[in-house]
Order: sequence, then structure tokens, then C-alpha cells
Amino acid sequence: MIWTIRRLAFALALIWPAASQAVTCEDRRVAGNRYTICTVDAARENLRLFLNDRTGEALGNFSALSIGLKARGQRLVFAMNAGMYHEDRSPVGHYIENGTEQMRVIAGAGPGNFGLVPNGILCIRETRADVIDTARYLTERPACTHATQSGPMLVIGGALHPRFLPDSTSRHIRNGVGTSADGTRAVFVISNNAVTFHEFGSLFRDTLGLDEALFLDGSVSRLWAPEHGRRDTGRRMGPIVGVVAPD
Repeated sequence: MIWTIRRLAFALALIWPAASQAVTCEDRRVAGNRYTICTVDAARENLRLFLNDRTGEALGNFSALSIGLKARGQRLVFAMNAGMYHEDRSPVGHYIENGTEQMRVIAGAGPGNFGLVPNGILCIRETRADVIDTARYLTERPACTHATQSGPMLVIGGALHPRFLPDSTSRHIRNGVGTSADGTRAVFVISNNAVTFHEFGSLFRDTLGLDEALFLDGSVSRLWAPEHGRRDTGRRMGPIVGVVAPD
């Protein structure tokens, strides 16, 4: 009996870490730059977008979101700012939350990073997440449960954005997301020092092996990953992407 119990305990010890590792974060140094890389198993985790609280006011930060979820018996496992927004924190581009479109797709070139086409959309469905460039999104019209548009694309079909220059001197803290071809792996990255677009895109393509990746933002880049020691604060933000679990 004792041996049977020990064997059962050992088996559970093997299973439990695997079940709790569907979101993992690690710090890595690549080509002299420092990054925090968080990988989400989109086939298993409750990955979704958040913008407003129940009163219709913009959440604005991770703490407000975490408190609101806790009141409903849920826990915010991971979160990151998820796209550009206006002064009132409404999304600049396409935004869907819980199947309801709150902002239409913005197509075509424009000023700033958002308008540096091709830009793209993070589309989250029940068991997958995909970064899709905006032109293809408009053609395919996937049925996203959650979606957020940002730009520019970092990697499109395995190629870096054509406007990225290896010798660029424009360096900023940046965050973005890339997805695997089967949609089961979503990789969220925030740089821990200022990087160029070329360096950032190259990380997704060459180090992480992702053929589709999207820039989310720069100056407001923030990360919530309590188990990794990150509960970033700072400027109030608009859309938030996060993983939720029962508390």
C-alpha cells in the first residue's frame, strides 16, 4: 500500500507541473539585447482581451483587471498591453471582445507605427491564436472571439517587414506577439532594453522560429507575470491581452 501511494504521488508530481506550465516566462539575452519571453499554450489556456470594466470605464492597468477578476473567482496569470489606443484609451484599430466588434478594421497606410503597412491583427479563437496581416484578415474574415489590430507587422510569412533597416538608430522598449503555424503557441515578448524594429523582428523570426509576428506598442510596454516577478505599472493603457484561470 505504501509503495502504491508513493507511486501515485510520483505520478501526480509529474503531471501537475506539466498542467501548470501552459504559460511560461523566461529572460533571455539575444544579440546583446535582453528580453522577457512568455509562451502561452493557446489550445489549453483561457487567452482573451480586456478593455473596460463592468461600468464601461477603461480598466487602464493590470491591477484593476486583476482585482475585477478576483471578485469573480478568477486569477490573472499573465497580461500585456495589446495595441495602440486614443487618449480616451479606446482602440485605434480593429477590436473584438467576447465576439462583439467594438472597432472596425482600419485598412491602408497612415501616420505612425500603426499605419506602417502591412500592419496586422491578433485573432484569438477557442483553441488557437493567430497573427494575421490586415489584408489577409480582410480576405479570410476569420471568426475571432477576440481580436486586436496593431502595427507594423514584425514578421510576415517568414520575412521581416520590408521597412525595417539593419542599421536603424531608432531604439525603444517594445512589445509584440508571434504565433505558430498551427495556432497553438502564442509567444509574447517585451524588450528589457531599447531595441530597433529590425532586432525585434529578427528575434521572432530567427530565435523563436515564428513566421508571423506583430508589434503591439513601445512607450507603454508593460508585463504582468507574477510568477516571474513582474507586475509592471506606469502609464494607463487601452486593450489588454491576458490569460485567466480559476482562482
